[in-house]
Amino acid sequence: MKIYADNAATTKMSKTARDAMVQCMDEYYGNPSSLYTIGQLAASKLLEAREEIAGCINADPKGIYFTSGGSEADNQAIISAAEFGRKKNKMHIISTAFEHHAVLHTLMKLERSGFEVTYLDVHENGVVTPEEVEAAIREDTILVTVMYANNEIGTIQPIKEIGAVCKKHGVWFHTDAVQAAGHVKIDVADQNIDMLSISAHKFHGPKGTGVLYARAGIPLTNLIEGGAQEKGKRAGTENLPAIVSMAAALSEACAGMKDAAEKVTALRERLISGLQKIPHSRLNGDRQNRLPGTVNFCFEGIEGESLLLLLDARGISASSGSACTSGSLDPSHVLLSLGLPHEVAHGSLRLSINESNTEEEMDYIVKSVSEVVEYLRDMSPVWEDLIKGRKQFYFE
Repeated sequence: MKIYADNAATTKMSKTARDAMVQCMDEYYGNPSSLYTIGQLAASKLLEAREEIAGCINADPKGIYFTSGGSEADNQAIISAAEFGRKKNKMHIISTAFEHHAVLHTLMKLERSGFEVTYLDVHENGVVTPEEVEAAIREDTILVTVMYANNEIGTIQPIKEIGAVCKKHGVWFHTDAVQAAGHVKIDVADQNIDMLSISAHKFHGPKGTGVLYARAGIPLTNLIEGGAQEKGKRAGTENLPAIVSMAAALSEACAGMKDAAEKVTALRERLISGLQKIPHSRLNGDRQNRLPGTVNFCFEGIEGESLLLLLDARGISASSGSACTSGSLDPSHVLLSLGLPHEVAHGSLRLSINESNTEEEMDYIVKSVSEVVEYLRDMSPVWEDLIKGRKQFYFE
């Protein structure tokens, strides 16, 4: 049996997205900046995609800027706020300890240039509270950036409430919604979101394209110079086939969101219930307040890398955390932010499923994980120390 359970890393392109891309390459191959008819046909297709994506998140199409993906969108949003804040002598930013590295590394870079960043605690359940955000806001705060849903443990933040706090205090609010778009309802107007990042390959669109939404009145700082594309804020000929494909994928995902969420949530609960039966294991993050398809567990006494390799040998594709840090030997910063010790955080497993998965596959995953964990524990000196009482168990 072959099971793909790493959709948080990337998803398979849908037929709808693929067909839209091929049609665009065949029929709308002109440069959207050209004045002749073929170019203007491409320009109309670009506008259509912009309006389609804006409709999915209840945004003004004028606030949609196409990027190479979520990381670029995160960078541009945060750097734009910082540059504006520097001019206003507001050099304080609020974020959380478990953001994606596209956010964290950008914030660290800003810290080296004089900005101060407050990293809020996300607690054991992986959720930051609006009250904590409000308490951290100062006179010199320019931006709050809190991810919509975490890419490793799947917990969903109280975005609307955080946005309301930011609006009340006149602070810009950015959210990295890369994991959320296409899977949960997003309404930038209702949720008081000033800037938002999404990436197409997380909802069955193509890799290498994404969106930065910026509310009207927010002056964006250019990361790429050299042309007037994207209202002068992102130079370079637009990747029209990928953009059109992304719009088709997002529209399809949003249209089928309710039914998909119901099915995937049921599969997720079946998976969690099975994995919780493994002794000395723990589900990471809030049980209910999470994305429909993301499950993250820690198992004491094992190494996550060995677990992944042995699961792969059984036909199961999974991960231990973010694909962007898969080459690192360090434990997940997300799991450490929940208060887990290093040795426990090393034994993590992320399974991210979607509507194409089945109950049979969930049962096979549970069986395989149970057997592999037992196999690895049998040869683990750490596990031997735990069962003989030389070390204390962290989980019951």
